[in-house]
Amino acid sequence: MAKKLDYKKHYQEYLDGKIKLKKYQKIGIVFLIVVFAGFAGWVWEFVLAEIEGGFQHLYIKGGNLLPWMNIYAYGALLIMLVSHKLKKYPWAVFVVSALACGVLELFAGWIVYTVGNGTRYWDYSHSWWAFGNINGFVCPVSAAAFGLGALALMYWLLPQVMFMARKMTRRAFLTLSITLFTIVMLDDITNLTLKNLGLPTAHNLYQAMGWVYKS
Repeated sequence: MAKKLDYKKHYQEYLDGKIKLKKYQKIGIVFLIVVFAGFAGWVWEFVLAEIEGGFQHLYIKGGNLLPWMNIYAYGALLIMLVSHKLKKYPWAVFVVSALACGVLELFAGWIVYTVGNGTRYWDYSHSWWAFGNINGFVCPVSAAAFGLGALALMYWLLPQVMFMARKMTRRAFLTLSITLFTIVMLDDITNLTLKNLGLPTAHNLYQAMGWVYKS
């Protein structure tokens, strides 16, 4: 049976660091954060692409069939790692997360560029708002966006997911988290494999449907 739990009490316990989670709950929480953060990142990129494109087309970004982007999932995990002890100080969560994700974006972009012989999954050097960018890999505005995203993650999404973990039965929570995580991982691995083999990927399918791929 689902457990009775008051969210206000749960949220205060979360801020005070008093919540004790079982191992299966910790694993399930990580799985769901990966899924939800990757989806939120896709929505963010989709909205930005529409604004920059003047809403002339349906724009697709990323390389997956599903609306999910892995860089945002990894960023969310990094944010949780560096800011979980700073929950009582939102300003610290913002600053530390912005710096950490900025470094992640810089090195991830550089690695892809180096290994992929000039391949770029994002390039801030062509955006009018991306002043102070470093080789197009990272800029102050993108880092600040990650900082704002960290506030949404640490003060809304994470406590919500933790609430689910505590309230749902073990079987229901594990079924939900493992199923969603497996689906997005299979999608990500499949499209990455197809791309490395030079075969049509998800974005080729979207292009065939009339969407405009925006790298």
